[in-house]
Amino acid sequence: MIRLKIILALTLLTTVLTSCSTGNDKADGYGNFEVTETVISAEGNGKLLAFNIQEGRVLKMNEFVGLIDTTQLHLKKAQLIATKNVISAKSEGVLSQISVLKAQLKTATISKNRIENLIKEDAGTQKQLDEVNGNIDVINQQVKSVEIQNSSVINELKSLDAQLKQVEDQIMKSKIVNPIEGTVLVKYAEPFEIVGFGKPLYKIANLNRLQLRVYVSETQLTSIKIGQEVSVKVDVTNGMKSFIGKIIWVASEAEFTPKIIQTKEERVNLVYAVKIEVENNGELKIGMPAEMWISETNNN
Repeated sequence: MIRLKIILALTLLTTVLTSCSTGNDKADGYGNFEVTETVISAEGNGKLLAFNIQEGRVLKMNEFVGLIDTTQLHLKKAQLIATKNVISAKSEGVLSQISVLKAQLKTATISKNRIENLIKEDAGTQKQLDEVNGNIDVINQQVKSVEIQNSSVINELKSLDAQLKQVEDQIMKSKIVNPIEGTVLVKYAEPFEIVGFGKPLYKIANLNRLQLRVYVSETQLTSIKIGQEVSVKVDVTNGMKSFIGKIIWVASEAEFTPKIIQTKEERVNLVYAVKIEVENNGELKIGMPAEMWISETNNN
C-alpha cells in the first residue's frame, strides 16, 4: 500500500513538472524552409550549342549561359533582306514613274494657262483648251494608278520589315540569358541536345533569403503581425541554433473549411499559414525543418 502511494506521488510530481516545462519550452510554430523557384525554359528551337551551367553554381542577373543554334534564322534573315532589296528597287522605279508623270502634269498645266490667256485675247480656240484639259485628266489618272501600285509595294516592304524584326527577336532569344540572380538547383538539359520552345533548361532560386512556412492556431493570431521579428531555431549538432526572422505574410483563411457547429476546443484546431523570411548565411537549406519562437523576441 505504501509502495503504491509512493508511485502515485512520483507520477503526480512528474506530471506537474512536465506541464510546467511545456509552457516555456514549446515552440510557437513548426515548419520547413522554402524558396521561390523559377524554371528557365528555352525560347527558341534548335541544337543547344553551348550551355555553361552546373548545379550549385551561383548565376548573376543577365549573365550569358548558353546558345541555341541560329543558322537557319540567319539564313532566313538574309533571304528577307534580299527580297526587301528587290522590292525596294521596284518601289524606286514606281517613284520615278510618278516623278515623270508629275513633270508632264506641270507642263500640261502651263500649256492650259497659256491657252486660257490666248482665248481671252481671241488668239486661241476652245478646242485647244479641251485637248489640254483632257491630257491633264489622263495624266492625273496615271498618277493615281501608279500611286496605288506604289502603296502595295510599300505594304510589302512593311511586311518584310515586320518579318525581319521577328527573326531578329528569335535570334536574340536564342541567346540564353539568366534573368535573375540565384543558385542553380536543377539542370534539365545538356549541350548539343535538341531543344524546343518551352523546354525547361534549369531551375534557379535566390538562396540568400529563405521563407519558413509555419502553421499557427487561431488563438495565436493576436500575437502575430506582418513585419514582426521572431526567433527561428534549427537543429545543430550540440542543440539548436537561432536566427532572426521577420513575418512577411499571414494567411487570411484557415487551411480547411470548419464545421458549422464547433466547440471552443475544436476551434483551436484551425490553423493558419505564416511565412517568416530569414537571412541565409549558407547554413539553411530548402526543406530543412525549423521552429518559430515568438516569446523570445518579445522578451528581448
